[in-house]
Amino acid sequence: MFITFEGIDLSGKSTQAKMLYSHLKKNNKKAILVREPGGTVISEKIRDILLDKSHSKMFSLTEFLLFSAARQQLTEEVIKPHLKKGYFVICDRYYDSSTAYQGYGGKVPMDTILRGNKIATNGLKPDLTFFIDIDMKESAARRKKAGKSKDRMEQKKIQYFNKVIKGYRELAEKEKSRFKRIDGRKPIEDIQNEILNILRKRHENV
Repeated sequence: MFITFEGIDLSGKSTQAKMLYSHLKKNNKKAILVREPGGTVISEKIRDILLDKSHSKMFSLTEFLLFSAARQQLTEEVIKPHLKKGYFVICDRYYDSSTAYQGYGGKVPMDTILRGNKIATNGLKPDLTFFIDIDMKESAARRKKAGKSKDRMEQKKIQYFNKVIKGYRELAEKEKSRFKRIDGRKPIEDIQNEILNILRKRHENV
């Protein structure tokens, strides 16, 4: 089963992805956790380019093509082989991130985004996507509390991220059978229980 986690930074998606992975491993399930961009030697090098603060002049289309290149490598090298072996593959971000960030946020034409997503994944779609939803006010408060610095992507203007959030919410409405929108302001344990309950409806042996 292919499970992805989406949301803006500091939404808690990475924490929830790790918790789900730990739960599956404790219950003796074959599971692997990967992240985007990254997850392979090549993809991690592309990640470094994308998040480097000195690359402030990068265009949204350049950004999208780099994310897509990293995604293609991860999909073919890691995700597909593990799915064939019967693993639960948990991915921290996948192509919905590109649709929300470079499409809705960066204004890359949506037909370009959709075509690029299909090429990069060879048509592979997640079985289930958890969208951990918070607004920018909550994200900013969490960043301040954590004392976390911003990478290149995180340095974009608040208007950009508001468009990204709007994009995610629209995607969740369009694909209700795959997308599960969860209130990211809830306690961590409550969110995890909600995720497990949703997953058990799809896969009884979780």
